[in-house]
Amino acid sequence: MSGPEPDPDSGPDRESEFEEDVAEGEPAAENEDTAGAEPVFVVLDFLPQGRPDDRQHSSEKAPLAHAIGEDSFRLVEITVARDADISFGDRLAEGDAAIERTDDIAYEDLTSTAQSELEYVLEEIADREERRFVDIYNDAQPITLRLHQLNLLPGIGKKLRNTILDERKRSPFESFADVEERVSGLHDPRQVLIDRVLEELREDDLKYRMFVREE
Repeated sequence: MSGPEPDPDSGPDRESEFEEDVAEGEPAAENEDTAGAEPVFVVLDFLPQGRPDDRQHSSEKAPLAHAIGEDSFRLVEITVARDADISFGDRLAEGDAAIERTDDIAYEDLTSTAQSELEYVLEEIADREERRFVDIYNDAQPITLRLHQLNLLPGIGKKLRNTILDERKRSPFESFADVEERVSGLHDPRQVLIDRVLEELREDDLKYRMFVREE
């Protein structure tokens, strides 16, 4: 389990101000589904006989899938059409004929299989949409006068944050490899982002969020 959120008023991340203008108290930016695009879900687990704890007769139980939103990182339970042919890793648009209904669920509601597959699916999403993920390093902004979104990322304190800010002023980061090469001490920048997404999915009491919207 991860530690507490950085304290904007104490510790090594305390700053009197950032070079970017910001109004104190401004919340962290939230990711939303791509504007105008139909949400896409990636299947984490498929339950052809429905939930094991559902006491209905197997012939009456609808097939279910647990999935994550590719853009919003919403965790959902999908009621699947009986004649649908889906499996782990499939990408389903919200309007797909295989989807009869979607319900938001919490991390603890996922099957153990879905929980174990979650990180692998996030890695695939990050590889498929590298530009979008790299732009977190390019576009992250101050939350308050003393706390920056970059400080919410695991392992990024004042020194790494300032290096990232200095480097992106010179030129935007183009890839994960570019971030790692130009920011000394930041190893595996892709995994840093994935770890933050996982933290936001697992923890309910985080004060600030970068990726996962609170329902």
